[in-house]
Amino acid sequence: MIEEIRIRDLGVISESTLPLGPGLSVVSGETGAGKTMVVTAVGLLLGNRADAGAVRNGAKTASAEATVVLPANHPALVRALEAGADIDEFDGGAQLILARTVNADGRSRAHVGGRSAPIGVLNELGEALVAVHGQSDQIRLKNPSAQRVALDKFAAEAHKGFSATIGNYGTVFERWRAIRAELAELRSASRERLREAESLTTALAEIDAVEPLPAEDEILKAQAVKLGNVEELRKAALGAHEALSAADYGDGVDAAALVDTARRLVETVADADEELGQLTKRLAEVGYLLADIARDLASYSTSLDSEGPGRLAEVEDRRGELAVLVRKYAPSIDGVIEWADAARIRLTLLSDDSGRIETLEAGELAALAELETLAAQVTTARKSAAAKLSKAVSAELKALAMPDARLVIEVSPADRGPHGEDDIAFLLAPHAGALPRPLGKGASGGELSRVMLALEVVLAAVDPVPTFVFDEVDSGVGGKAAVEIGRRLAMLAEHVQVLVVTHLPQVAAFADQHILVTKSSVSKNSTGITTSNVKLLTHDERVVELARMLAGQEDSATAQAHAKELLAQAARPAR
Repeated sequence: MIEEIRIRDLGVISESTLPLGPGLSVVSGETGAGKTMVVTAVGLLLGNRADAGAVRNGAKTASAEATVVLPANHPALVRALEAGADIDEFDGGAQLILARTVNADGRSRAHVGGRSAPIGVLNELGEALVAVHGQSDQIRLKNPSAQRVALDKFAAEAHKGFSATIGNYGTVFERWRAIRAELAELRSASRERLREAESLTTALAEIDAVEPLPAEDEILKAQAVKLGNVEELRKAALGAHEALSAADYGDGVDAAALVDTARRLVETVADADEELGQLTKRLAEVGYLLADIARDLASYSTSLDSEGPGRLAEVEDRRGELAVLVRKYAPSIDGVIEWADAARIRLTLLSDDSGRIETLEAGELAALAELETLAAQVTTARKSAAAKLSKAVSAELKALAMPDARLVIEVSPADRGPHGEDDIAFLLAPHAGALPRPLGKGASGGELSRVMLALEVVLAAVDPVPTFVFDEVDSGVGGKAAVEIGRRLAMLAEHVQVLVVTHLPQVAAFADQHILVTKSSVSKNSTGITTSNVKLLTHDERVVELARMLAGQEDSATAQAHAKELLAQAARPAR
């Protein structure tokens, strides 16, 4: 629920705090005092479009901030954490701060849990936190999708297996739709798929004829470089061998001989000094190493004798074959091999179209049969729930100054869709003998407000939204009907938090918290500026405010006596 709303420089409100609580909170005040700004503030916190005209005259920015207390597992907290919000947790719940500022130029910023967030995040959170109903906020009732959602919520409560059935239907529908899409693709693209198969077959035949090996292009490239420089390589190897071991070729002095001479000179006196003995061992190791290198150089130069021009020609021919594949299919031979592997899988799929079509057709028939069974179950449950919901809401409407009104919920056949095979339509017959018409066409703004209130009272036990806001839902009614509206709002407040902006004392008398918005004029540079303040009323102050609402004479003893009588009649057992 919303624990507190703080408003600054919004409309005529300079700076005020609305302390809210559980149950029914009522906001009242004279016309023009700024009651609507309370609803405007809530709308801003729910992500509604910002209006620069809402910024108080002379102020640079307007702001609204709310402290929301929710159960620890509430989905709004999960979304807020995803947006990076800081959340204060306590035993069994958590506290979330929502804020919105609007500049005089119309630009706005949102904050969730102390962190900057897109306006859309506020909108997402608002759908899970608050439902606002006012004279201009009834479009939700006119939306067939919203009507279906409302009926399904009621059906889920009235029929325990309905949620599972509609869930199963949605799963099977998605499977059926996916099968149909794949079948349509296979049938409509058969020629294209045949051409693709022929192209892949030709390409794979060309690749298989060459039989490329992994990394073969790089290996052959290295061989070609070696074979192209064979004489230089042989000459260098022989020269290095002679430098190391010239004794094999003549009487020259070579590195091996010099190292051996050094070793023998040191060895003759090595016994006289241990350090020199260690050097003798190292010279011997160098001699062995030089001998190994000399043998390897000789072997390398000998192997070059077999690598002649003929082998180079073979390598270049093979590289040419590989280059054709690289140019056509991939940047490297490894890429060509990968492409060929993927092409073989694709070719198998293309070659199995007829078998795949038969399998899909069988799957489509099975899914369709299952869908028809589930859809029939959904329709039966909806019709049953529609009758119960219509009866319950119609009963509520009789107590809301619409004694002959009937809510008719039609469940009619429709094209198969993700939510069933039904069209849901909420129709209102506002008078005896009147034909039921869609809510958007057959009801005034006041009637829509009362229909919404009746629906919310009936659906309160199954609706997860923790807070409801009603802006002058009592417009156009009075007397006994106003008392019944107040009673219904109080009934709704037994399940959720309710905030009501009203001008009727019969409604205000049912409040758990009564908030008064007052206005005053101040002089600033010889210009009168109207400001408003918000105050939570005590019991005695409520009597005075109700007397003002009743007779316009808050000091009248008769009006105050009537106000006390209203409060006594509306009194409910303590929560």
